[in-house]
Amino acid sequence: MNKPESLRAHLLASVPDLKNNPDALLVFIDQGTIRSTAAPGLSFEYAYTLNIILTDFPGHPDAVAIPLLAWVLVNQRELMENLELGKTAITFEADVLDHSKVDLSIKLPLTERVIVKKQPDNSLQISHPAEPQPEEPITLSALRIETAAGEVLAEWPKL
Repeated sequence: MNKPESLRAHLLASVPDLKNNPDALLVFIDQGTIRSTAAPGLSFEYAYTLNIILTDFPGHPDAVAIPLLAWVLVNQRELMENLELGKTAITFEADVLDHSKVDLSIKLPLTERVIVKKQPDNSLQISHPAEPQPEEPITLSALRIETAAGEVLAEWPKL
């Protein structure tokens, strides 16, 4: 699984209080499952809850929430795009230790695809593809629609 380490590295690089005290950032994987469709091949998906714990954190929660959301936007985008899912997807608990520090636990559901391909020599090659990213939005200015063979189906000038 690659996402826990990716998020950990992102938070350590982004949050000065964590950069100065990396041992205060703990990462756990809870409630993990391995899902497969039993389709030809052995490809599957990990699904789990990532639990990020910050101990004795002296900073403001915004310093963690904003980098976390930036990472989620790239690595688990549906948690932000799906409004119904987003209502409860990322949860947190905090223990206020004193007026300057908290223990903060943040939980978010993650998935990771693992593609398994049989090679000609009967070995298995695995890869962990990146999450699909949205394309640039289509605008209604100067577009042409063509088939793969190059036949123009429609076109219009800039509106």
